[in-house]
Amino acid sequence: MTHPQLPTWPAGGADGFRRSEVSAHVGSGDDVWDRASRDILHWMVKTRSGFHVDDARAVTSGARLTITARVLDITVREPVEVADVVITPSRVGFAYRTLAGHPVSGEEAFIVHREGTDVFLTVRSLTSPAPQQPWRSLHPLLRVAQIVARRRYLRSLR
Repeated sequence: MTHPQLPTWPAGGADGFRRSEVSAHVGSGDDVWDRASRDILHWMVKTRSGFHVDDARAVTSGARLTITARVLDITVREPVEVADVVITPSRVGFAYRTLAGHPVSGEEAFIVHREGTDVFLTVRSLTSPAPQQPWRSLHPLLRVAQIVARRRYLRSLR
């Protein structure tokens, strides 16, 4: 759905999902590329943004794990499954899909890519309200939380 392997995310195919794609410059040069490529595949975008990942090994397609966040002394559990992993000389990243019990339904991708010597992080997401309560009724608040999280993601690899 979020196609981390593609430089341009094709429109369409996401009926009922809110679509977001944001990017930030991480830095320039081979050292930045090497570090960002390694960090993206070890969940650093999530962990440096305030989340805990229960398995910090390198991402692998099909892996199921739980991401947690603490909000106002409440632990929020986010079960996910890695849907896709891409590793090429100019593009490294992955996408995960939400599983039952996650506060939203959808998919999110984190991609590090090169343009010349410049290194960028792109975050793509497709989300809709989760089918279960209380998350479904809390979706408007979760949208605000997503915006805050995306800002943190974009700063996480600098």
